[in-house]
Amino acid sequence: MITKSVRRLPAENGISGWEAISQRPFPVRSLESNVTADWLIIGAGFAGLSAARRLQQLRPDDKIVMLDASEIGKGTSGRNSGFMIDVPHNLSSSEYSSGGLDATRLEMAQNRAAIAFAREAADEYGMSAETVDPAGKINAAATARGMKLNISFGQSLKGAGEKHSFLDASEMRKLTGSDYYLGGLYTPGAVLIQPANYVREFAAGLSRKIDIFERSPVTALARDKGTWTAISTRGKVNAPNVILGVNGHIDDFGHFRGRLMHIFAYASMTAAFSAEDLGRKVSGRDRWALLPADAMGATVRKITSGGRSRIVIRTKYTYETTITVSNRRMAKMAEEHRSSLDARFPGLKHIPFEHSWAGRLCLSRNHVPAFGALDEGLYSACCENGLGTVKSTLAGMMAAELATGTASEQLEQYMDHAAPSRLPPEPFAWLGINSVIRLQELRAGREG
Repeated sequence: MITKSVRRLPAENGISGWEAISQRPFPVRSLESNVTADWLIIGAGFAGLSAARRLQQLRPDDKIVMLDASEIGKGTSGRNSGFMIDVPHNLSSSEYSSGGLDATRLEMAQNRAAIAFAREAADEYGMSAETVDPAGKINAAATARGMKLNISFGQSLKGAGEKHSFLDASEMRKLTGSDYYLGGLYTPGAVLIQPANYVREFAAGLSRKIDIFERSPVTALARDKGTWTAISTRGKVNAPNVILGVNGHIDDFGHFRGRLMHIFAYASMTAAFSAEDLGRKVSGRDRWALLPADAMGATVRKITSGGRSRIVIRTKYTYETTITVSNRRMAKMAEEHRSSLDARFPGLKHIPFEHSWAGRLCLSRNHVPAFGALDEGLYSACCENGLGTVKSTLAGMMAAELATGTASEQLEQYMDHAAPSRLPPEPFAWLGINSVIRLQELRAGREG
């Protein structure tokens, strides 16, 4: 028997506002015994949930077990900004689309396959319009440089034959109630989700047919005579096939070491305020969603439910070798969010933040996933490169197809990439990556 201990377990940094305002649709159940299954999926985020659903479609009679170290919705999948984006979205560069025309078209086809898969699940599991909203998104520009980036992105989309439209400053003001923005670029294909609701409702739908165990961290993974054993704190799962949907934690399982960047993204959510009085006067329409024209700028969303509105802002990034950040760092980032929000919406200065949190992105240096067969019966669907909602959904789908031997053109295209390239050794990686982040944030200026 070969046993590998899991080096570190996931940890949460602050309470995600999305999770705090979300309701669980089914009770938490933890692993309390030894279980045998045909398939074990580790990680109940976008990748793991999608892999389970695709496995159900391909192997409806097989027994599937899913383990998650935390509670669904509390981890990284419930901490993002909730954009399922179909068009190119490369966070490693200020410009979202940095590839050629063929690469752009392939990326959009893959993104749309993942979004279609997610929307089918949303329909089947009865998700509401507040959880899944096909409203599109706007790249908002607050500087002349941002306007140029939007024009460049629009030209890329035009070359690919993609629908898009430009908004001027007055149209942005009508939408957001803010004078901050000079213009915007609208693309209709994005789907907006309430991420904590989405993963919880997805899991609730799956739980009718598979066993999902939360608060059940995998502390070691062993293989003996063709069977994998996942060891948790109060039980074990034995299965011949394992799919790892653990994103950046894949290196804690002993794979892709020294090849993945763990980037912390920071966000804050306001307390609820009146949609009628404050909402429409100082922050425009009830619901809107803005990405920054420069990828290192601020993502801003307004949500409204039951006559109460909130604004969520995400900006600032750090590269860390740890899985948690200090309270001092969290407080510093909340101050940055306050300044950024007040500049956009001075009429909301008296509305406090109710929640501030951080979530870990996983990037590879050459912008490829950590995907594929790692060993006999062991598969990875990890490293989403900054668009976990879509890229992790696709990775989960493809991992299920790869593991079941289901041939498809989509899988062939998805696997046509190099392995994640090596990072410089520490502390040079930490110094270099954080220096690049700081320079890009400075260049983004008012976009942040």
